[in-house]
Amino acid sequence: MDVFGSDALWVVLLKAVAIFVVLVLLTLFNIWFERRVVARMQHRVGPNKNGPFGLLQSLADGVKLALKEDIIPTAADKVVFVLAPVICVVPAFVTFAVIPFGPEVTIPFTDTTTPLQLTDMPVAVLFVMAIASIGIYGIVLGGWSSGSTYSLLGGLRSSAQMISYEVAMGLALVSVFLYAGSASTSEIVAAQDADAWYAFVMAPAFVVYVIAMVGETNRAPFDLPEAEGELVGGFHTEYSSLKFALFFLAEYINMVTVSALATTLFLGGWLAPFGLGHVWEGANEGWWPLLWFFGKVFAFMFLFVWLRGTLPRLRYDQFMDFGWKRLIPVALGWVVIAAVARLALADADLSDGQVTAAVGVLSVVLTAVAVVAFTRGFGSTAPPLRDAAAETGAYPVPPMPAGGAVRGAAAPLVFAEEETR
Repeated sequence: MDVFGSDALWVVLLKAVAIFVVLVLLTLFNIWFERRVVARMQHRVGPNKNGPFGLLQSLADGVKLALKEDIIPTAADKVVFVLAPVICVVPAFVTFAVIPFGPEVTIPFTDTTTPLQLTDMPVAVLFVMAIASIGIYGIVLGGWSSGSTYSLLGGLRSSAQMISYEVAMGLALVSVFLYAGSASTSEIVAAQDADAWYAFVMAPAFVVYVIAMVGETNRAPFDLPEAEGELVGGFHTEYSSLKFALFFLAEYINMVTVSALATTLFLGGWLAPFGLGHVWEGANEGWWPLLWFFGKVFAFMFLFVWLRGTLPRLRYDQFMDFGWKRLIPVALGWVVIAAVARLALADADLSDGQVTAAVGVLSVVLTAVAVVAFTRGFGSTAPPLRDAAAETGAYPVPPMPAGGAVRGAAAPLVFAEEETR
């Protein structure tokens, strides 16, 4: 924490511009990556014309969106309609201010050393959660200001979804704070250098976070706001041109943000994987940590794409029930268990390695028990099939004709007024 706040102004501006450029380029690459991976899963070719391997297809789509006609509906609140995409995309960039990309390095062609992180604070993870929550306002305002019922319902559905899964996500992070003793992103990475990665030590919290981050970013199978069957495109149905591109940009940057946060909190951040840092001293020095960090982030991005190409969309009531009745109780229960176990093991005068091993074994066992209980209970709660023949004439089965099903043309309708004539 002491190394932050002393950089020169030009260094801060250089870092901010670098983060902006990296996120924009990552968005273009991730769109291409998603199309290529899903095409391979579905035995299609995917983008392969614009640029080598179709790498410039995303850029071509961006230019196409910019040249499209920018339409504002007559019934829309024009000021809010224009501001909503901006409110979505700005927090998506700001959250990366506290994500650590690597250790202290020397800026090329200078003698200046600086950490590969814009800034840090004692409550950095809470800062990410708070700033990310602001993006919900953009979605709600975008749906409301469009003057369309479909957009309004899509905005409300998306905001309810994001708020619900943010609760589970926040509870999943509490156990990490308890174990690391800090909410600073750089200190959490340093704590994992001394101990094992928290994905193993805090396995239940890691599983809950991974599920919650998919729901938080409105991605398949939790992409309920973009339900073509009932809400068309959801909150951005009435948007076009660059305003729609900003919503699209915010979604992909949020995917990178939650992936980077998962990497930082559970997979050791920029630390070398598989214990490579204990074998090769230079693995966690210089610019090499950038490779480890983005490699872990791309692993999560592949998970997003894999889920989209594999799982069908959930029903909305099932999705909300899963968040409130499964994820939140599991996350809250694990916080209590982790706190009690941490305190009990601390009183037992065990070494840090023994405490880590004990908590890790406990977390793996509880995760396995929860998965088995969930898979056994899933599908067994379906109500038994009703005997329609026994309920003939009862709601919702209409009464059948006395002689059985009528074939051919239906009998003409006769109304009471015609019978009295």
